[in-house]
Amino acid sequence: MPRYGLIDGLRGFFLVFMLVNHLVFTGGYWMQNINHNKLAFVEDAQGFVFLSGLMIGLVYGRKMLRLGYDEGRAQIWRRAFQLYRYAMGIVVAVLVARALLPGAPQAWGNWLGHTSLTGDPLRLAAIATFLFQPTVMDILPQYVLYMLVAPPMVRWCLDGRVVPVATVSVILWIAGQLAMQRFVTDPLGQWVTTGDGQGMRASFNLLGWQLVFFSGMIAGALTAAGRVEWQRVFRADVATPARVALAICLFFAPLRLLSAYGMLPQWLIEKIDLLGIRGDFGPIYLINFVAATTGLTWLLIAGQDHPRPGVRRAASWARGLFSLAFLRLLGRHSLYVYVWHVAIVYAVYYVDQTQGPFATWLKTAIALAGIALLALPALWRERRS
Repeated sequence: MPRYGLIDGLRGFFLVFMLVNHLVFTGGYWMQNINHNKLAFVEDAQGFVFLSGLMIGLVYGRKMLRLGYDEGRAQIWRRAFQLYRYAMGIVVAVLVARALLPGAPQAWGNWLGHTSLTGDPLRLAAIATFLFQPTVMDILPQYVLYMLVAPPMVRWCLDGRVVPVATVSVILWIAGQLAMQRFVTDPLGQWVTTGDGQGMRASFNLLGWQLVFFSGMIAGALTAAGRVEWQRVFRADVATPARVALAICLFFAPLRLLSAYGMLPQWLIEKIDLLGIRGDFGPIYLINFVAATTGLTWLLIAGQDHPRPGVRRAASWARGLFSLAFLRLLGRHSLYVYVWHVAIVYAVYYVDQTQGPFATWLKTAIALAGIALLALPALWRERRS
């Protein structure tokens, strides 16, 4: 498969389900219940951020090896500032729509607060510095910030100094679980609070979620340097990692499913809530993420050579799914598709708030149309190239 076909397919898969999960209709809609996040504490954002880190380590690691550290660093930073421009561009586009569309300030009130292009300059400054992140516009900011500090991390991994990088990442994750970011975020939040009572606003704790990005970056850099041969790590004749991963996923699946519908004892729900804080990428999310990533990677790399027919069929099905042309198309242009998905989400929410509620069949049709529309920026870019 040309380029990084399965990786593109995975990114496209995550983008589709990210859209499905982010669409908001009055009364909800059934498609959000047919989702892998109902069976495990694993979500699309984790996969998207991990694969983003993987590609940084893989693509720019190879560029550093070929062109030198300085050029590789410059290219990573150029990419980071490109992402910053897109992050700001979608905010400006939504705020322009807020000013022009009747009822938009009320429809998007929960998502934007009192933010407007002519409003408090402090709020606009907070948005420009990622201190205030409107709803569903919170993945690109963390990606940009991680990329700014990524170049030396990539170089150390290329040089074989993985342990210091991984150790720092783990320590920062622990600090995030202890909410130590509040030494910085609490005073910043008070400083940028405006008239709507909102100050610093972000869905992701950077100290917790950086572990997802940098674990992917480490894997990508090691691959670029030829220090790891994944076919030797994930082998058909050594299925123990896959079995352990499957056992962990099967343990958490009923807990996730029942907790999603409030069908567990309150004491257990409280414990899960304590250890499974999504914004912090808590321990439960970490364990599930490691298990799901290990199991899926083994299946994609080694599963097709396993002696059991059932395993081979599962591997063939998984590879076929992530090889779908539509998903690979989205994945090849993931940045542009992600930005476009934000526009779709805001448009659908506006229509629902001003014209809804809609019948179930119409919600389904709108969601399916939104999935189809995801391909527009990807098709546009491919026709230009």
